[in-house]
Amino acid sequence: MVTLLEGSDVMGAERYLGPVAHVPMGEGRVFLVDGTRVVVFRQRNGRLYAVQAECPHTGGPLAEGILGSGTLICPLHGWKFNLASGECLNEPRECLKTYAVREDRGWIVLSEN
Repeated sequence: MVTLLEGSDVMGAERYLGPVAHVPMGEGRVFLVDGTRVVVFRQRNGRLYAVQAECPHTGGPLAEGILGSGTLICPLHGWKFNLASGECLNEPRECLKTYAVREDRGWIVLSEN
């Protein structure tokens, strides 16, 4: 299930989306940021990634994909993406838009790359 959360608290070019606890370890959650759907993933080691919410191949809901070791597998057709670079390992011409994301005192902070 995709949870759509509204990004909030604008601080300059950064967006404070909400508490990191909103994204369980090993999962992703979709946030609506200035009208754009962005999925934030939190690996089991706590590292955060943020990318566009839909697969460029067929629009699959990436928040429902399989996450592991910095990669994501689309739930519809199994395309595999590097979450840090957005590179598609199946089709190099298809990339995900990535966003800079970090944690600040327990909050998810998003900014443009």
